[in-house]
Amino acid sequence: MKSAVIISLVVFGVSLFGEDHLERPNMVFMFADDLGFADLGCYGHPYARTPHLDGLANEGTRFTRCYVTGVTCNPSRTGLMTGLFPARFENYSADFGFGDRVAVTEILSQAGYRTGHFGKWHIGPVSEHGTYGIDQVEIIGKSKGKNAGRDDDVYSAAIEFIRANQEGPFYVNVWGHSTHFPVATAPILENEFADVSVDRSDFSATMQPKFDECLEIGGDLDVSMRQYLGDVYSIDQNVGRLLKVLEELGLVENTIVIFSSDHGPAPVTTSKGAREFSQNMLGYAGPFRGGKHTQYEGGTRVPFIIRWPGEVEAGRVDDTSVISLIDWMPTLASIAGVTGLPSDLDGEDVSDIWRGVPRPREMPLFWKASSSASAPAMISGSWKFHGVVRKRHSIALYNLDADPAEQDNVAADNPEIVSELSSLLESWVSALPTEYYKSPETR
Repeated sequence: MKSAVIISLVVFGVSLFGEDHLERPNMVFMFADDLGFADLGCYGHPYARTPHLDGLANEGTRFTRCYVTGVTCNPSRTGLMTGLFPARFENYSADFGFGDRVAVTEILSQAGYRTGHFGKWHIGPVSEHGTYGIDQVEIIGKSKGKNAGRDDDVYSAAIEFIRANQEGPFYVNVWGHSTHFPVATAPILENEFADVSVDRSDFSATMQPKFDECLEIGGDLDVSMRQYLGDVYSIDQNVGRLLKVLEELGLVENTIVIFSSDHGPAPVTTSKGAREFSQNMLGYAGPFRGGKHTQYEGGTRVPFIIRWPGEVEAGRVDDTSVISLIDWMPTLASIAGVTGLPSDLDGEDVSDIWRGVPRPREMPLFWKASSSASAPAMISGSWKFHGVVRKRHSIALYNLDADPAEQDNVAADNPEIVSELSSLLESWVSALPTEYYKSPETR
């Protein structure tokens, strides 16, 4: 692992904005669980009803090339909180936390932000005296009132925090549970989609195997789709509640609101086979191959909507800029006027890209599970490269501009590109731990 930065020794310099930014903005980060790239209306789902999230996109910018830091729940959260690719941590952070690495919430807290976290956690032990600089941590499971969806209690707690800290500045994580397995939606939510009848031709070729698997395990496509859409609809309704409170409190103009997902949609069945409600796991990755657990685009590319009035253009869709949640710490630090970050972060400040500056990202993106036997992958520019480990995996190269579904392996036609990316990937892997450790209870 890269040299650690001891939290107690880090001194953060804080500078305020110039005359045009007399107040540092509040920050609200809504994170869905296992939501697919194309599960929202504004991202192309043929049946989804997500008026509040679609409205948020119309009031801000919607990115279509945003990437997560990991393809399962803990790695994705670890990467965005620390600005380090999760494979750098030899100790499983869900068990041991971030060690001596600083988290984005800590730097914001030291910059004068009130910080809160509500909902899913999955990033290590919680201290009695504040964890990762978070003033208020409430790990909340699925809501008690099922008719409002699984995340009703999560959003209610976050709204209370916003009301209590409306003088600002504040930062809040709102990390829900929908659409993680199991999707078992209440009838009142499912009935919102009683008119939905699945026409398989409305979906991409990459979705068809999911439909086949749903039918093979005894599912009904119409019922399963209504179940899944009802779960997504409940997310949207809760987002609408939170946005309404920001408006009531007069906080819209000085609050950055971001919505995203931790990785791609879960499969219908897993290594455990079919379970109760497996047939309802019909998350949609759009044209992309793969989903949760895979390093294909369907697993790594997620929706990313940002609203920041006066700074981020309204109604804009960015189809070209490559951004990642690995950029979370340096970007928010830049916006908050924080200096003195760790020098070895894997992300970069993309606040200019959020604001509409057209530029390529400076740093490649990497993925690898925390296992010595797992195969790595990377993105550099338009190229997606899947590497090898001990000859167990064949290399694959895809031009994402021409082939976003990663169907045509062009490695044989581009030996120079393969050589260049292989060198970069091997260099990155060589700096990773050779062994990884989990607690005995997790193994």
